Amino acid sequence: MATDKTIFFVTIALIVIGIVFSMSLTVYTAPQYGYPELHFFIRQFIVGIFSIFLIWAISRLDPDKHFKLLGFSIFFIFLILMTVMPFLPESYVTAVGGAKRWIKFPMISLAPVEFFKVGFIFFLAWSFSRKIESGVDKLKDEVMTFLPYVGAFGIVVYLIAIMQNDIGQVIVLGTSLTVMAFMAGASTRLFMFSMLGATIVFIVAIVGSEHRVARVISWWSNVQNFVLSFLPDSIADRLRMEVSEAPYQITNSFHAIKNGGYFGEGIGNGTIKLGYLTEVHTDFVLAGIAEELGLLGLLFVIGLFFIIIFRSLKIANRSENMMHSLFALGVTLLIGTSLFINSFGITGITPIKGIAVPFLSYGGSSLLAHSIAIGMVLMLSKKVRF
Repeated sequence: MATDKTIFFVTIALIVIGIVFSMSLTVYTAPQYGYPELHFFIRQFIVGIFSIFLIWAISRLDPDKHFKLLGFSIFFIFLILMTVMPFLPESYVTAVGGAKRWIKFPMISLAPVEFFKVGFIFFLAWSFSRKIESGVDKLKDEVMTFLPYVGAFGIVVYLIAIMQNDIGQVIVLGTSLTVMAFMAGASTRLFMFSMLGATIVFIVAIVGSEHRVARVISWWSNVQNFVLSFLPDSIADRLRMEVSEAPYQITNSFHAIKNGGYFGEGIGNGTIKLGYLTEVHTDFVLAGIAEELGLLGLLFVIGLFFIIIFRSLKIANRSENMMHSLFALGVTLLIGTSLFINSFGITGITPIKGIAVPFLSYGGSSLLAHSIAIGMVLMLSKKVRF
């Protein structure tokens, strides 16, 4: 059976779009950092071409021989790197806000968490396909079966949310864990119990960090008038907060989307990249695309993601191997959740999480990791009848 060529070519299209906007959206940012004008474009172009080759190469592997080997290798290698990274000297790592997130290699820095997400999805697919059973009568028995995964996820929370100060990635992995467990056979009651536990952990993680509290306050100041308009005045007045300054990131993101209109300002003609959003090529890439390609262009890009999501879910649904099915589902959740979190963040629906848009945001680690994930899904697609 043949590889799913639709996913392959749609992914290439997204990578090419990301390369184009790595040039268009960084004309101001590159000089600001003292880099040549094409610095970001050249790096993204090289990684993008290699990523396309990587997808093709992995897709040609025999899933019966190489899927588990590749999955376990990614999981253990990057788990080890994430564990030792906080203890490495500063000459070997790159820190942001005091958190060590990148390991320096010759010519490139890698963020282990991006690759670990793929390995973690594989580990869940492998383990769930062996241990989660449907039809268990007692919630206690289900909880006892699920408890080791809670412990493993606790380690993930510590390594990512605490050591790297990155709660966004934890949300992505937590969502994947819960949905994959449910699809593997866990009951609805365990699903609801897990959602409750995840909500409690999420709230504690926010309250325990000043910068996360500040992000929530900034988000609330932007949406409170709309939300409170649905409540009685007596309640709305108690919940309304006085904020001295508007959240500039969301405000400028709105301006970019508004400036783009339906058809956009044209590639290279946007203004939001001229110092108004310093992260427009990373976290706010969708806002930059919306300004230059317009609403219709943005919907086209989002449509490409939905094709990947639909085709990957089709592979998951038709796979006769439970592990293969769960992995394809997990990759779909990985890409879809990242896309939605970023989209909701730049439009003010939810607080900004700093999650990259797969294949579009500038960054070699994210692009390489998602390319590996897509390559593995394409490898599995050869075992599925369409």
